Amino acid sequence: MAQGTIVKVAGPLIVAEHMADARMYDVVRVSKNRLVGEIIELRGDRASIQVYEETSGLGPGEPVETTGAPLSVELGPGLIESIFDGIQRPLTKIRELVGERITRGVEVPALDREARWNFEPRVKTGDAVVPGTILGVVQENSVVEHRVMVPRGVSGEVLEVRAGDHTVTETVCLVKDAQGTTHEIAMLQRWPVRRGRPYREKMSPTAPMVTGQRVIDTFFPIASGGVAAVPGPFGSGKTVVQHQLAKWADADIIVYVGCGERGNEMTDVLMEFPELHDPRTGESLMKRTVLIANTSDMPVAAREASIYTG
Repeated sequence: MAQGTIVKVAGPLIVAEHMADARMYDVVRVSKNRLVGEIIELRGDRASIQVYEETSGLGPGEPVETTGAPLSVELGPGLIESIFDGIQRPLTKIRELVGERITRGVEVPALDREARWNFEPRVKTGDAVVPGTILGVVQENSVVEHRVMVPRGVSGEVLEVRAGDHTVTETVCLVKDAQGTTHEIAMLQRWPVRRGRPYREKMSPTAPMVTGQRVIDTFFPIASGGVAAVPGPFGSGKTVVQHQLAKWADADIIVYVGCGERGNEMTDVLMEFPELHDPRTGESLMKRTVLIANTSDMPVAAREASIYTG
């Protein structure tokens, strides 16, 4: 991993030298506080770094260390019912560790490394698999079934599949490819946030999505699989519409990204969603929801990252 030195600090942007071995969009750790940042420009051996945390107190001469990997999210059992910030730090776990205020540079894995999940195989030894093949399922909660799939770039024959309780980092399947290389597959997969997820077929929207809001369903219908925008000035009700869609739309999973929201608005979501009765499942609405909280008092860079994270 490349290590450089800060030569300039300008708000959330810092410049570090001796970074010739780094790559664009690599995540870096800045200073002894290990603040999270991302390389946004390389010029010679100097790197311009966008820091996702408060940079007050930083100065020239402090170290910068690259992780050698782009900004990525962790995908696996444990996402549902969780609340993250814009770079997928689990806010509930952080509060348990450091209290109500996030400590700069805090490092907590997005998915719990101690939790054990019951893996039920859907393939057997000798089966041929390709990227996207469902290897097995995990009943993440009473509502959501999590499907563990073969990651991109892996195909071949199943050598072994391991049923039972596992953590997200333990190997649940061994796959041997055509070159004879054996791939160990766990339930946890990491995915760069700026790379689109692959798909086998892109289908045209043909059915309406029922939002639960009669004025939208009547006058501005939304297609299932489509997109919609709610433009408007401050205080016009955009966030309220977003809340209502998250509560009542007939979606299987809700990923709610509070990007630049007021703190009280995210508090409303956190207070309301666990108490709401989901008419589809009879359970709490949080049983099929992931929250990404990136309020307006957080750095602009982190707010941008929250969109990619979602």
